[in-house]
Amino acid sequence: MRGSDCRSGELFSYVDLEVRVRRDHPLRAIRLIANEALATLGRDFATLYASIGRPSIAPEKLLRAMLLQAFYSIRSERQLMERLEYDLLFRWFVGLGVDDLVWDHSTFSKNRERLLAGDVAAAFLAALLAQPRVKRLLSSEHFSVDGTLVEAWASMKSFKPRGDADDPPPTGGRNPDSNFKGEQRSNATHASTTDPDARLYRRGAGMEAKLCFLGHALMENRSGLLVDARLTRADGHAERIAALAMIEPHAERPRAITLGGDKGFDAADFVNELRTLNVRPHVAQNTTRRSAIDGRTTRHAGYEASQRVRKRIEEAFGWMKSVGGMRRPMLRGLPRLGFAFTFAAAAYNLVRVPKLLAGAAT
Repeated sequence: MRGSDCRSGELFSYVDLEVRVRRDHPLRAIRLIANEALATLGRDFATLYASIGRPSIAPEKLLRAMLLQAFYSIRSERQLMERLEYDLLFRWFVGLGVDDLVWDHSTFSKNRERLLAGDVAAAFLAALLAQPRVKRLLSSEHFSVDGTLVEAWASMKSFKPRGDADDPPPTGGRNPDSNFKGEQRSNATHASTTDPDARLYRRGAGMEAKLCFLGHALMENRSGLLVDARLTRADGHAERIAALAMIEPHAERPRAITLGGDKGFDAADFVNELRTLNVRPHVAQNTTRRSAIDGRTTRHAGYEASQRVRKRIEEAFGWMKSVGGMRRPMLRGLPRLGFAFTFAAAAYNLVRVPKLLAGAAT
């Protein structure tokens, strides 16, 4: 029998979102873990909002919406608000009812700025990892560190001499052509007029120089979860400085811990700093010059294990860029981009934690 092509909107429809989302949907486990972490941040949220005035977007709903933006690779707030308008799954995850109005994208962006001022992304990552059942998945002795380039939302045409930075933009509707051939440009003499925090940087010899930032992550080696993430300006020493800052809080214990890394961390000053912190430097040896890693380290079986496991941090960077929107995010400025990078690390952990918990239970 052929079905009818009539619209069925004449009568009232009572939609229970809890029923519409199937019981085995992956977002159910993720939402439960995320809500437990958000519940511990109530005091942090209270300090960011005044006790009087018009109510704003609930920070819990704001953060859950931002998680969906990372999970589903949604590029902008406009697209996110449009998806929230008609997607029942999104409404259920965020906590909006079927009849609730969706926020304007500009209101959403302004409320996000308040969370940026409170460093909520780092607090959310820490609250997620502090849950007892998640904490049992983590290693407290073995870690890996690495860095990755995050392209700035700025054109190379905006990289101009610092004296010209305040010049008004050219009139007309077309982006003018530029010829950089033979021109010597460096961070000392030039700056981007679009994003002054971005730096011209190349990953290695013979590679293209780009306006970018450096993202850094610290991974524990048992489950491959990110325990710290931060973003800095791009320069040749930023990776090692960030690595020391991230590993130092974990080194305050009587037993020595290990830190794996690639050849870029094979520097005498960095290795000596780690040993001062009672951290064993399981860093890959740079064979093109005299390595700071000798037989005292490489003869142990743990060194080989660290070198094998440390490469898993690239999986996190790959997810954050291909899915989480960190390849070239549509944000400008170190604070905004740093918030997004740390939050993407928390989103990556949320994707993996339910699977790890299910595996540990079997």
